[in-house]
Amino acid sequence: MTVLRTSWVIDTNTALDFLVFEDVRAQALLRGLKSGVYCWLVCQPMRDELARVLDYPLIAKRRLQRSLSVADVLRELDALSDMREVPAKAMYTCKDPDDQVFIDLAVAHNASLVSKDHAVLAMRGRLKRLGIVVSATPPQGD
Repeated sequence: MTVLRTSWVIDTNTALDFLVFEDVRAQALLRGLKSGVYCWLVCQPMRDELARVLDYPLIAKRRLQRSLSVADVLRELDALSDMREVPAKAMYTCKDPDDQVFIDLAVAHNASLVSKDHAVLAMRGRLKRLGIVVSATPPQGD
């Protein structure tokens, strides 16, 4: 039997929820990634952004409470994700330029997108026309 994997583009804040903060709302997503039910698509700018924010004071404090180095978190990202080439710009432009790459990657690979960012969430209708599902909360099913 073939299992269909759902591809997801996951914004940095949501990734932090399961990589650093152990947020219970993101645990089903983490289980799905570990089991292979979900495929997490990333590209280098996303990995670079995560590396940068891991030293922000609040994030670093929580990371250090869990005895996680930046390298530990990036290793986990690498193990859980599928690195892709930086995509071409999608036909729609996000008001927040930092979030454009998440939209571009989702569109390029027809992947669902989970983001807490208001500028991304405001694009739900336009992205739906392209077949892209945008959610503010991680999937809860395993």
